[in-house]
Amino acid sequence: MSQERLKIEVAEAALRHVEDGMVLGVGTGSTVNAFIRALAASGKRLKGAVSSSDDTTQRLEEIGVDVLDLNHTGDLALYIDGADEVDGNRHLIKGGGGALTREKIIAEASRRFVCIVDESKRVKVLGEFPLPVEIIPMARAMVSRKLVGLGGRPQLRESFVTDNGNVVVDVHNLDLVDPVEMENAITRIPGVVTCGLFARRGADTVIVAGEGGIETL
Repeated sequence: MSQERLKIEVAEAALRHVEDGMVLGVGTGSTVNAFIRALAASGKRLKGAVSSSDDTTQRLEEIGVDVLDLNHTGDLALYIDGADEVDGNRHLIKGGGGALTREKIIAEASRRFVCIVDESKRVKVLGEFPLPVEIIPMARAMVSRKLVGLGGRPQLRESFVTDNGNVVVDVHNLDLVDPVEMENAITRIPGVVTCGLFARRGADTVIVAGEGGIETL
């Protein structure tokens, strides 16, 4: 089964968590794009959504969903997003699409975080996918030196600026056996906006689409 088909299947499986009339947090990425298409086809009617990126905002508005400001909604009942890697403790690496800061904000504001992935994203230990770190531009070189000190090999994401006006470095070779401690260490560095480790606030539920069907963690 193709990866695209698996994304469609896991997107459709996520719909059972969505209730009519809710304000839904919506992430960013190709699996989320499949979810937005499935949402449009489902006939479910949302009160609105809080979006994690300009791209997702455009896609939601195209299907008639009102995009709301998190400052005006209060806490959300549900957030749905994908991930670049997922381990057995439902810790995640996110940010391949560069929306990690807004994704982390919405996850923190949500009572439930449902992560949707295909089976290629499951790993025993996080870290094969390079860890995105969003940085205020003037601090890029200093933060990169600190990341080297943590054992990483940072690489600037060329010609990329986040929706917040910041840069992203993708950090290779980090030891992520203890992702909570590494998340704490990176986010303590002045100039770091956030990193793509979702360990302190991981997913509550992970839905995985594979050749054998849908599995829920």
